Amino acid sequence: MYDPTVARLTYRALLGRRRALILGALPLLLIVISVIVRALTGADDQTASDLLGGLALATMVPIIGVIAGTGAIGPEIDDGSVVYLLSKPIKRPTIIFTKLIVAVAVTMVFSAVPTLIAGFILNGNGQQIAVAYTVAALVASIAYAAVFLLLGTVSRHAVVFGLVYALVWEALFGSLVSGARTLSVQQWSLAVAHEVTGGDLVTSDVGITTATVLLVVVTVLATWYAGQKLRSLTLAGEE
Repeated sequence: MYDPTVARLTYRALLGRRRALILGALPLLLIVISVIVRALTGADDQTASDLLGGLALATMVPIIGVIAGTGAIGPEIDDGSVVYLLSKPIKRPTIIFTKLIVAVAVTMVFSAVPTLIAGFILNGNGQQIAVAYTVAALVASIAYAAVFLLLGTVSRHAVVFGLVYALVWEALFGSLVSGARTLSVQQWSLAVAHEVTGGDLVTSDVGITTATVLLVVVTVLATWYAGQKLRSLTLAGEE
């Protein structure tokens, strides 16, 4: 289910100079803001939770997921180079699964690691806040990568749709409409973070059982359907 050659090509595409600069911009901004906030306010658990939840988990993680998930396959489909990949004797689900692993790894590195660093800067991991939001970022990275990889497979406008989901649905509707929060990767990951802290600083509108089930279901279904769409793309090309 994992092909090293496909993985190497995907890493090279995602970590090119221009894309790497884009991926590194938000994590750097998070760390810089954390340093400034710590210098101005000192170590405060509530401030740390608000910043990590509002900037890291609600904004940085989904945007990096969009870049990594759609970038893992979208450009190849857009420029037609995917035809060369599909002509190789590699199963289509293997291609998707390999690209998912790469997208997840890139999203985790550029989101979870800066979140942990920012958390320690803000309050030294008081009440396990840094670790909780890092775990939430890790969990969210998997779901976001799968969803946005699917978008990259089915649409030529995957980046636009991904940003709409990340910035409009997750950030706007998720904060204003209570029903929308149940269908939010952010809320699912917050449920996991809440379990890590065991306190009230991190809260979620979704229970841990529901969140876990939805995270698994969305990730599996998105990966499976992306494989089916890639298979149909092959058949269309052969016809």
